[in-house]
Amino acid sequence: MSSVCVVEDDGPLLRLLGRTLRDSGLDVDLVGHGAQVLERARVHPYDLILLDLGLPDVDGVTVLQALRVADPDAQVLVLSARDDCASRVRCLDLGACDFVGKPFEIPELLARVRVRLRPARRSGTGAFLGQGDVRLDLVRHCVVLRDRTVGLPTREFVLLKYLMSRSGEVCRREELLAAVWGYDFDADSNVVEVYVSRLRAKIPGLPVDTVRHVGYAFAPA
Repeated sequence: MSSVCVVEDDGPLLRLLGRTLRDSGLDVDLVGHGAQVLERARVHPYDLILLDLGLPDVDGVTVLQALRVADPDAQVLVLSARDDCASRVRCLDLGACDFVGKPFEIPELLARVRVRLRPARRSGTGAFLGQGDVRLDLVRHCVVLRDRTVGLPTREFVLLKYLMSRSGEVCRREELLAAVWGYDFDADSNVVEVYVSRLRAKIPGLPVDTVRHVGYAFAPA
């Protein structure tokens, strides 16, 4: 049974979502504060977290960033009345798997939840993210390029996974710092440059381009 946590400070809506998701056969936790989900997710990783942005203790964007730092594979579906383009883009850039604006229709929300809880597509014995000639093994945390397999430490793996998931797009340095290292990481650090250099040294021919004064882009041929 898939486990879902709903983080929402509106009591009636929280209870409604709880009943609806349980009726759909899910194991559901209900919390009203950001600190609660951060504590629970540390000991009980959820298959999906439904996160409101307007929480009473910690801003939901901060919670999203902290969840993604603690578990880069965490699936967080944002529910928010802040349904403007800038808010949607920011949350998606920070790693949210989806964004649903309030008010919303329950059937649509359930459909989006079902999509996120589907098993990952599998190839052979593992789940892969493939772009061009590069395949990232999401189970073994290694990358395959032209029949060469290279194991990656966690942070290098997360960085490459993020770049590949945004294939063809320019990822700003600040965006990578937030998504891979967390919102409170020293913005003056050259850690992004260091880790990109490590990836390039380990994987000759890796198609990660430098966009001068902006960031990096995964650009397979």
